[in-house]
Amino acid sequence: MVAGSDAGRALGVLGVFCLLRCFGFISCSSQQTYGILHKNVTFHVPSNIPLTEILWKKQKDKVAERENSEFRAFSSFKNRVYLDTVSGSLTIYNLTLSDEDEYEMESPNITDTMKFFLYVLEPLPSPTLTCALTNGSIEVQCMISEHYNTHPQLNTYAWDCPLEQCKHNSTRIYFKMENDLPQKVQCTASNPLFKRTSSIIPETCIPSSGHSRHRYALIPAASALIVTCVVLYVRDSTGPTHSSLPCIFSLMHKLQLIGNRR
Repeated sequence: MVAGSDAGRALGVLGVFCLLRCFGFISCSSQQTYGILHKNVTFHVPSNIPLTEILWKKQKDKVAERENSEFRAFSSFKNRVYLDTVSGSLTIYNLTLSDEDEYEMESPNITDTMKFFLYVLEPLPSPTLTCALTNGSIEVQCMISEHYNTHPQLNTYAWDCPLEQCKHNSTRIYFKMENDLPQKVQCTASNPLFKRTSSIIPETCIPSSGHSRHRYALIPAASALIVTCVVLYVRDSTGPTHSSLPCIFSLMHKLQLIGNRR
């Protein structure tokens, strides 16, 4: 029983320790931080007591330190960092792509180190929407330019239109040509710092003009009318009579409509 109780207490302590790690009271992993290229970023340290000594490192290299009331910045961070000597927070100015890395803050005034992983992102361009006809459907694709290569895995896509297809978060959606098309479809591309939206009118994806779908509907009607006219003509063996002439005139009108909508 005693051994069982000790084991239970040990598991309980381990469970509390794991909870503390998960909720950030004990630092066990890097906090993800995002900064914009050529802008500023701050690593915030939640400290309520003044820190007499502070050391910031990028991997193993020193970035900035405060020791004996003196502040020093190192290497490429000279004249580009500000250290809050009360909280220990560090601000980096004029971010470069090479600044992206893991940063760590140490101080004898706190029991554990603080770690941050910095992602440097370029401004997100507006997405490009393209469309194509595939198997009787209109395929609309939303993509960020291939020249944008700063963490494309962070990009997400969302659609906006009154149809069910737009509820799916993907880079492609499809519309049936025989169905009513939405007047406008919007695609929003976003990452942790930016959100950009572009739109397209699906009707413009159909070749020739927006009337093409109506022209396709007229063709079967004209074909049926031709069959009717032939039957009437054959029945009137003496040639076109009063029964077949209206059919011929109607057929000529349908063919003219088709020609006008090409």
